[in-house]
Amino acid sequence: MCLLPHRIQRRTLLQRRTLLRAACGLAAATASVALPGVSHADDHYVLDDVSRKVPKRGRVACPDLEFEVYRGTHIRYKLPAKVFAGFRPRLAKFEEVARDLAIEMYGRAPARLVHLGTYNCRRISAYPEWLSEHALGNAIDVAGFDFGRLERDASLPEGAPSALRRPFVVRVVNHWNGTRGVTGHHAKFLRTLARRLIARRDIFRVLLGPAWPGHHNHFHFDMAPFRMVEVFED
Repeated sequence: MCLLPHRIQRRTLLQRRTLLRAACGLAAATASVALPGVSHADDHYVLDDVSRKVPKRGRVACPDLEFEVYRGTHIRYKLPAKVFAGFRPRLAKFEEVARDLAIEMYGRAPARLVHLGTYNCRRISAYPEWLSEHALGNAIDVAGFDFGRLERDASLPEGAPSALRRPFVVRVVNHWNGTRGVTGHHAKFLRTLARRLIARRDIFRVLLGPAWPGHHNHFHFDMAPFRMVEVFED
């Protein structure tokens, strides 16, 4: 398994794509690659030995895996998600982290998790010879969370704006760069969530966010056969 460093600091898009191609460009997910900053890990995930290699043209044939319709364990999903069965425990761990942080910062757990998609039998758009992790049901794109009203006898955590007693939504696209008031509080929630997930190497291997092209409005989390983190812009 190839392991990309936590940050690919201040590289051009072409340089980052080159690193990604080097990491993904393996007929077998466990093949070795001799590049600076790319190393190996001895942990194993059930899909590590599934080839992502496909013809550059023509209809895509995605692996026949065990899929399930998942609606959330600790946070209810706004829309059901089709996922690989082995990815479900990772999602449940992620939900725990998000729930616990939400209780710390908002005084209650999210009512709904809003995602933009999970399973999608397709290639990686920039690399048509490789399947997306979405094609394995091994990825999720998280747009944000919906919160209900704070219970009448409950108190907001210290420092939380009083407006947060009412229902509200938190979205990467609207709140990632917030600096003050309610928007700033949401930004702190999203950025703290990202840092906690990055620190938890037992949940996801690939974590992409606003720092990665095309991800200004969501977090992408998956279990590809390498580690790559590109969430923060600086």
